[in-house]
Amino acid sequence: MIIGIIGAMEEEVASLIDEMEVKSKIAKAKMVFYSGTIYGKEVVIVTSGIGKVNAAVCTQILADKFDVDYIINVGIAGGVGEEIYPGDIVIANNLVQHDVDTSAFGEKLGQIPRMDAYDFKCSEFLISHGRVACSSLEGINTFVGRVVSGDQFIANSEKIKWLSKEFNALACEMEGASIAHVAYLNDIPFLIIRSISDNANNGAHMDYEKFKPIAVKNSNTILRSMLKSM
Repeated sequence: MIIGIIGAMEEEVASLIDEMEVKSKIAKAKMVFYSGTIYGKEVVIVTSGIGKVNAAVCTQILADKFDVDYIINVGIAGGVGEEIYPGDIVIANNLVQHDVDTSAFGEKLGQIPRMDAYDFKCSEFLISHGRVACSSLEGINTFVGRVVSGDQFIANSEKIKWLSKEFNALACEMEGASIAHVAYLNDIPFLIIRSISDNANNGAHMDYEKFKPIAVKNSNTILRSMLKSM
């Protein structure tokens, strides 16, 4: 079993790489893929960079070159659901690309034309492990539901309310749905987990630079717990 771990930012995976027994380091598409073992598991850990294209390219390389069995991506997102606040965790059970719009042809917003799926569903096996991992974070609420992605940093409260109404989303970010899309095409089970930094839908804000180390700590705690239990 080989587990692919993607972090959009280097700091989200740096401490895990430090703990690895690194067997190889391969640079491809301006990304560095670290292969080795951690907690007795075979892993490939990589920083994809921000945005859907970077995340998609990264995921396809994990599929083609490393033949991973699972993909896990943990990172930061903005809250959409009114009950979600900074520091909370959202485990995706499905993902949609909110910036795909071919409604002029009668398609539903988010539907990729001529694709047999509307949303990309996370592995129930990985969701169950994610729930257990998140339960180890004290004082933090965990939610399970839809995460939406697009190549936009959204800080507008009206747009956040639109994402809630149109997609029933709990969180929005810039990579997860593209990772999910590629994993779906390659029949690789996957999981996307997000730490919430702010929520324009309920007026809850936290300074990004203040929140980032909290999110990184939470991400690493979740990943360590999942790797130990899988």
